[in-house]
Amino acid sequence: MQYHEAADRLQSLQRRRPKLGTETTARMLSHLGEPQAGMDCVQVAGSNGKGSTCRMLESVLRTAGLDVGVFTSPALNGFREQVRVNGDPVPKSRVVSFVDRIDPCLDRLRADDDAPTHFEVVTALALDHFGREGVDVAILEVGIGGRYDATSAVDPVASAVTSVSLEHTDLLGDTVEEIARDKAQVAPTDAPLVTGATGDALDAIRTQTDVITAGPSEADVVAVENGMRSDVESDVSITGPDWALETHLQLLGEHQATNAGVAAALARQVADVDVGRIAAGLRKATIPGRFEIVDTDPLTVLDGSHNPGAMATLRDVLDRFEYDDLRLVFGAMSDKDHDEMAAALPAVETAYLARPGVDRAADVETLAAAFDGHATTTERIESVSEAVQRALSDASESDAVLVAGSLYAVAEARDRWTRLLVPRDHGRPPSERGALGGATFAETTAGDVDHHVLTTYLRPEQAERVAERLTALGGDCHRSATGAPGKFVATVLSGTVSQLRGLADAIEADGLGLAHVAGRLRDALDESTGPFDADETAVMGILNVTPDSFHDGGEHDGFDAAVRRAEEMVANGADIVDVGGESTRPGAEPVSAEREIERVVPVVEALAELDVPISVDTRKAVVADAALAAGADIVNDVSGLSDPEMRFVVADHDASLVLMHSLSAPVDPDCSRTYDDVVDDVMRDLCEQVLLAQRAGIDREQIIVDPGCGFGKDAAESFELVDRLPEFAALGCHVMVGHSRKSMFERIDRAGDDRLSPTLAVTAMAAERGADVVRVHDVAENAAAVRTVGATTDT
Repeated sequence: MQYHEAADRLQSLQRRRPKLGTETTARMLSHLGEPQAGMDCVQVAGSNGKGSTCRMLESVLRTAGLDVGVFTSPALNGFREQVRVNGDPVPKSRVVSFVDRIDPCLDRLRADDDAPTHFEVVTALALDHFGREGVDVAILEVGIGGRYDATSAVDPVASAVTSVSLEHTDLLGDTVEEIARDKAQVAPTDAPLVTGATGDALDAIRTQTDVITAGPSEADVVAVENGMRSDVESDVSITGPDWALETHLQLLGEHQATNAGVAAALARQVADVDVGRIAAGLRKATIPGRFEIVDTDPLTVLDGSHNPGAMATLRDVLDRFEYDDLRLVFGAMSDKDHDEMAAALPAVETAYLARPGVDRAADVETLAAAFDGHATTTERIESVSEAVQRALSDASESDAVLVAGSLYAVAEARDRWTRLLVPRDHGRPPSERGALGGATFAETTAGDVDHHVLTTYLRPEQAERVAERLTALGGDCHRSATGAPGKFVATVLSGTVSQLRGLADAIEADGLGLAHVAGRLRDALDESTGPFDADETAVMGILNVTPDSFHDGGEHDGFDAAVRRAEEMVANGADIVDVGGESTRPGAEPVSAEREIERVVPVVEALAELDVPISVDTRKAVVADAALAAGADIVNDVSGLSDPEMRFVVADHDASLVLMHSLSAPVDPDCSRTYDDVVDDVMRDLCEQVLLAQRAGIDREQIIVDPGCGFGKDAAESFELVDRLPEFAALGCHVMVGHSRKSMFERIDRAGDDRLSPTLAVTAMAAERGADVVRVHDVAENAAAVRTVGATTDT
């Protein structure tokens, strides 16, 4: 069975049925061998705040060193996003395996007139995946209610009800009290339920179970937002019966402080996590589409608020920001109270009303009636993407643009900031594995064309319009939903520069949000001679002032030896010197920030007179701050912003940042991941890291991405990253390759002291494929390789 066949089977399952209860899910879990039995399960129910609480709890438990599975709903783009282990979506191969194994059970259930819903089966998929991955804790976001939800087939060790409001009254009851009693059924047998509910809802929950309350006052766990630390973080304090902490949250609002209190209480119940790790984990937690600021000129916010209570909370957070007019992009589901949602929002200058591409979405006429009297003007737009385009075009820099109403609307809007237009013509036929993340096409799309080939994911109506336009211009456009994320169409564009520029001109005024695609297409064509407009690949020389680095540990850890080595590297052709005071080799012992500063800062100060940029190789924000103050120009963070303060330090110093993709730093040989397509997966992870850095105030032009050869990738995957390096141009950042003398060369039987020759070969490959920087130990030899490639490409 192919992945697309397995995905189609899951997507074809019914979404609702009259039968309530957990028996069907229990039968599937029994068929799968009771995968939930080997892990601690946590259920999180509630009307609002479930997703945020799950993400915060996940971050805390992972910071504490646990392996964590998370099942949430709905997904932004496809059900695989709903099922994650340590942040990674369930691999396509695991989905195929699951469907093969569950099919006989589904047949029996149908024969018994007990066919499960899509949600029930994906719940079983999640628990099966978590069991096979051996997670320590599985966090399950409840779908609807609590008593009869599929996730209640497990016996949780801890549970929460975040908040309660009127919702799903056809299933849960007509009053807040009835709904609260239903949600309270997720309570664990041997522990109190944690809740952020208040008032009548809390009173109703207390009739069902013992509770631990969390909230801004008079609660067992007092969680208070103390103000804004910046536009993208708030200060929070949380106080329990015998513990307390202060931290920053990237999730803004008093309601998120309460959710953080719920997550902290759950972490204490599940694994007795100490307050330091709770604070660090809460600081790291992010979730797309929850008051996510994606731009500042104008202020642009994506928020998945989907009911009146969430809208009121959104209004309170938005009130903290200064703006002139509010331009609202709104799309909601048909079963929501649109009138109350509109009334809960602040004054809206223009409401751009659109229907997200899901069956349950409300039509724009219904939404227009709801906003009558709540918006100065309303516009009916054909798609969410075009509504975003129109709102941003109409807004001045002092306005605010808000996308809200549902996570489905947010998902479509977010395409604008996450869509990658990837060059696939590398001057040779593309690798077979690089066929757009596993998508399959009826015809050959790249190997038989003479000009440019670009791939992307588009919404169905966008893909259809682009295909019409490019075909009319004589180019080729191939489309396939097979293997693409759930709501996308994989799209391949091929043609001459003239044809593709003509396509950009043609779709500019076509609507559907394609004006932004046109701009990205022009950018890609402007970069068609290489990822960036640079004369030659820069050589970054590695200066390890450590006793234990894997190649040259101890050689340059004395001050005088380090300075002499740096001067020698510059004389031999180093364009950048990268100073590191902590080894990231497998098994390396951690170094305190104080010791790392002692090693690095004096050397950086001494090298400030060299006529080359100085980089500091560190994972710690405090070390980066000291090094930048001492004269460094670049921070090389091999952990990919594992320290949440790092991006703010870099922004404050107006420095450049190297973002490396890694699963662990120092390298943990046991830390691995199943990639569906290593290049596609790494690029999408880096895209999110780049957005995170930008939100802190770092310009994209100051960001260098490193695919992270050897960090959570095997040798074959590392070589593929280098081979397909031109694709990383889609990120719009400079690209660095760090491969020098790494274990990836064991694949060609090269021992640790015999890796110079293969290092030079990969340096030449990287330079030929457009790398902006190569990071190496042996500067003279690698600089010669770079110059040789430059000489051949200049002829």
